Amino acid sequence: MKKSNTSAGVSLSEVHRSVQVSQSPNALKRLFAFLGPAYLVSVGYMDPGNWATDIQGGAQFGYSLLWVLLMSNLMAVLLQTLSARLGIITGRDLAQACRDNYPRPIAIALWILCEIAIAACDLAELLGTAIGLNLLFGLPLIWGVLITAFDTILLLAIQNLGMRKFEAFIITLVFTIGLCFVIELFLASPSIPGIIGGFKPYLPDGALLVAIGIIGATVMPHNLYLHSALVQTRAFEETEEGKRKACKYNLIDSVIALNGAFFVNAAILILAAAVFFQHGKQVNEIQEAHSLLSPLMGTTVAGTAFALALLAAGQSSTLTGTLAGQIVMEGFLNFKMRPFLRRFITRIIAIVPAVFILVQSGERGTMDLLIISQVVLSLQLPFAIIPLIHFTSDKKNMGSFANKIWVKVLAWISAIIIVGLNINLVIETVGSWIGSAENPTIVILLTVPFACTIGILLLYVTFQPMLKVRRASSTHTWQSVIEKIRVNMREESQMNYRMIAAAIAHDSTDVAVLHNAVSLAQKNNASLVLLHVVEGAVGSMYGRSTYDAETRSDEEYLDAVKNELQSMVKHVHASIGYGSVPKEIVRLVKENNCDLLIMGGHGHRGIKDIIFGATISPVRHELSIPVLIVR
Repeated sequence: MKKSNTSAGVSLSEVHRSVQVSQSPNALKRLFAFLGPAYLVSVGYMDPGNWATDIQGGAQFGYSLLWVLLMSNLMAVLLQTLSARLGIITGRDLAQACRDNYPRPIAIALWILCEIAIAACDLAELLGTAIGLNLLFGLPLIWGVLITAFDTILLLAIQNLGMRKFEAFIITLVFTIGLCFVIELFLASPSIPGIIGGFKPYLPDGALLVAIGIIGATVMPHNLYLHSALVQTRAFEETEEGKRKACKYNLIDSVIALNGAFFVNAAILILAAAVFFQHGKQVNEIQEAHSLLSPLMGTTVAGTAFALALLAAGQSSTLTGTLAGQIVMEGFLNFKMRPFLRRFITRIIAIVPAVFILVQSGERGTMDLLIISQVVLSLQLPFAIIPLIHFTSDKKNMGSFANKIWVKVLAWISAIIIVGLNINLVIETVGSWIGSAENPTIVILLTVPFACTIGILLLYVTFQPMLKVRRASSTHTWQSVIEKIRVNMREESQMNYRMIAAAIAHDSTDVAVLHNAVSLAQKNNASLVLLHVVEGAVGSMYGRSTYDAETRSDEEYLDAVKNELQSMVKHVHASIGYGSVPKEIVRLVKENNCDLLIMGGHGHRGIKDIIFGATISPVRHELSIPVLIVR
C-alpha cells in the first residue's frame, strides 16, 4: 500500500488538496483550515437508525444506558482518528488501501458488501427524511419517499459550490439538530442525578439486546471510508512535520465533531427517558415518539423541534452517504461514474424496498426497515474496522506514524467488542426471522450459505497479514512501465513510419502500448508522440484551463514517461487533450501528422460500452491511417 501520484491514487480528485492550509503562526487559524471533514462524518452518527435505538433505550430503561453511548463514542473517536491518519500519511483512502493489499476477487467482494451497506444506510436516511416530512407537513410516507428521490439535484448543486461551502451546509444542518435538542431538553427538564447515574456501567434485565443495537448503530462502516478521503482535501505540507500537524488538527476536529454527535444521541436517549420512561410509555416507532411528545410535555414546540431535527438528520446523512458511495466505487474499482448516475442508482436501490414495505405493511413497517438496515450495516462493519487496524499498524507504509502498542490494544479491543456485538445482533435478528417465518427452511437456505461465505471472508481479512500474502499495488508508475518495456522488448518487422502516436490511458494497458510504440519507432527511426486525454467532468467543462489534482497527476506521469523514452527513441514529445476521449485523440493525431496510431483495448463491449464509454470504434472510423490495437 504505497502512496501513488497517479490519478488512481487520489481520493475525490475534483477537490483533492483544494482547501488551502493557513501558514499563519496563529494556531487557531491553522486549526480552522482543518475543521470540516469530521463534521461530515459525524452526521452518520446521528442518522435515523441511531434515533430508533436511542429512543428504544431511553423509553425502556431510562437513563441507565448512557454509559453505553459514551463507550460507543470513545470507540468511534479512536477508529475515525485511525481512518484520518491512514488518509493523511499514505495518501490512500481505506477503499484504495483494500484494493492495493488484497487480491482482486477479495477487493471486489468487499466492494459489493460495502455498496450493499451504503444502500442500506441510504434506506435509513430516506425513511428519516420521509418521516420528518410526514411529521412536519402531514405528507404520507410513500409520497415523502418518492419526493426524496429527487434530492439528487440539491446534492449536486451544493457540491458544485466547493468543499468549504458543502461543509458549511452540513455543519448548519448539524447545528440545527443540536439546537432542536437543546430546546427539547429544556422543555423536558430531565433529572440531573439520573443523567449522572446513567454513566455508571450497569445493564438492567433485558437491556443487553438494546445495548448491542446502540453500539451497532453508532459506528458506521461507510464513515471510515469517507473520513480517510475527506482529510485529503486539505493542502497540508507533505513532510513528516506537516503530516504530524495535520494528524493533530484532525484529531481535534474529530473530538469536537464526534462529541457533538454524542450530545445528540445522548439528548435523544435522555429525552425518551425523561418523557416516555417517566410516564411508563413504550415506544416502538419514531412517529409514535413524535405523537406522544407534545401531549406529555404540554407544548407543540416539542413535536415540531423533534420533526425538524429528524428531517435535518436524514438529509445531512444522505449528502455524506453519497460521497461515501463515490469514494468506495473509485477506491475499490478505480472506476468513476457520473455523480448524477451514481446517486440515482443508489437511491433507486433504497426506494424499491421502502415503497414495497409501505404498500404491503403501511407506515408500521418503517421500524422494521430501519432495523434491517442496521443489520446490513452490521455485516459490513468488520470488513472496514479490521483492515483499517491492519493498515495503520503497518510500519512499512505508516513509518513513524504506525500505531503504538497501546493504540493497537485499544483498537483491537474496540474491534472485538463492536464486531462481536454486531455479529450477535445479526444472529439474533436472523433467528427471529427464522422463528417467525411461515416456512423457516426457505429463510435458512437464504441466510446460512450467505453467512458462511461472509464468515470465511472475514477470517481471510483478519488473518491475511499474518500469512504474508501481499498483493502488489495495482497502480502503475512510470518506472514500472519503463522496466516492463525493457524486459518485454522483442524484434518487430521493419515499418516505414515517420511519426508514431501512442495513446496512453494511465493504466495497465500502457505497458503494451508503449512496448509496441518504442519497438516500431526504433525499427523505423521514427519520432514518437505520446497522447493522453483528461476525461473527467472538470476536464470536460473547463478544457485547457483545467488544473485539478487529476490533471496535474496526468501531466507528471506523461512527462516522466517522455523523459525516460528519450534514451530509446530519437525524438519524443507529448500532447494532452481534454474532454471527449475519441474526439481529442483524433484531433491530436491529425495535428501531429501521425501515420500510425497505437491504442490499448480493455476488451469490454455492449453494456460496458454504455457505462465506460467506447473509444476505439469512433477513432478508427475518423482516421485514415493504420490503428494498432494492443491488449
